[in-house]
Amino acid sequence: MTQPITEKTGIKLAIIAAIILLLMIPIAMITDLIDERSASEHTVQQEIARSTSGTQALIAPFIYAEYETSTELDGVQTRIKHQRTLLPEQLTVQGTLDTFEKYRSIYKAQLYRADLTLTGHFDPKQLDDLADLTPTRVALVLGVSDIRGIGLNTQISLNRQTYTLHPGTTLSAIEEGVHITLPISALRDKDLEFDIQFDLQGMTSLSIAPLGARTEISLEANWPHPSFQGEYLPVHSEITATHFNASWQTSYFATNMKELFSRCIFKHQCAQLESRNMGVRLVEPVDHYLKSHRATNYALLVIILVISSFFLLELSKTKAIHPVQYGFVGLSLAVFYLLLISLSEHLGFGWAYALSALAAILLLVSYIWGILQSAKLSACYLIALSALYAMLYAMLSAEHYALLLGSLLCFTVLATIMLATRHVNWYGTAQASTEKLPVQHSNSPAP
Repeated sequence: MTQPITEKTGIKLAIIAAIILLLMIPIAMITDLIDERSASEHTVQQEIARSTSGTQALIAPFIYAEYETSTELDGVQTRIKHQRTLLPEQLTVQGTLDTFEKYRSIYKAQLYRADLTLTGHFDPKQLDDLADLTPTRVALVLGVSDIRGIGLNTQISLNRQTYTLHPGTTLSAIEEGVHITLPISALRDKDLEFDIQFDLQGMTSLSIAPLGARTEISLEANWPHPSFQGEYLPVHSEITATHFNASWQTSYFATNMKELFSRCIFKHQCAQLESRNMGVRLVEPVDHYLKSHRATNYALLVIILVISSFFLLELSKTKAIHPVQYGFVGLSLAVFYLLLISLSEHLGFGWAYALSALAAILLLVSYIWGILQSAKLSACYLIALSALYAMLYAMLSAEHYALLLGSLLCFTVLATIMLATRHVNWYGTAQASTEKLPVQHSNSPAP
């Protein structure tokens, strides 16, 4: 015999559906709160960047030279200024990043101190076509996106001679950076070898423009979650639970760097040059705001599953549960997400999730005990809710398998509901018996 659905039960089912829809209002409000707190964190990180140093992008050393020629026009002697740049033949960058955190209120930003060594050489013979001209200024320039991060231990030597650093680049296309003034005779040397010891502080990311005809970059850091940036991935990388190291190699043939660099310096079109940068971004794989936001995406599924189990329990036990009680159950599930976001700002996502889930489970189980007065059913709900929240945590923590786990959970929920309701008579009428009644024969004598 199937359990029929009466008209009263149908009305109850409609009320429960309305309650579930109404519960989406607090869920939406909590989602907006998460977005607001995440925006506040981003604002604080920008404030920290303004007060310390922001993301760093290096334009590796190049030589900038100015020449003057004179010409006579209508009897008037006119001087014309010419500009040339010289990029390194070989550029090798080795760097070690030491990460640390800087807090403001409850928010933090990821910063680093980079110990960089830039070595290589220039070939002045590339400027031989200007030998008959008189250079008026020669400088070695190093572009830095945020010069506030340059440390005191930075020094530059050229052909083993140390030079004094000057702030700025004196170039309008690349305003931020440092330069050294070179003697005019430097352009007559056969080879110009440079050695730059660079102490640099930055936030979140570091990138380097591969200006060399051959460029080799090697970076390592005590950070296990790198995101490699730029149009060229490392040729080698190793990532462990505590650190990473990576190396890049490229040449003019792959980057078209000479043309892009000239376009940036002389035409102020630097977008393509910046896109050629190689570097790394230090990221959290999934921060607690993103995890909390993802958790709310499963809120409707969790609410439907738990409230549906209450409804099926009501059908099977003929124990009436008031719509207000359904509302309280739904609100306890919604408050879980509010506890999660508020605790995660202070304890981290793992502990916040454990405490929030424990609070929600104990509240629901104690409420079920008060309604049904059944230790067996309360224990079943304790196990089921614990498994549900454990599965949800696994989905939130997984970077690559979240979709798979979510799909399996949805299938499991659907299969459970279908199996639990397979004997319910949704038409609300009792099933007719298939047994045939015996035919009654009259023994009365015929008239």
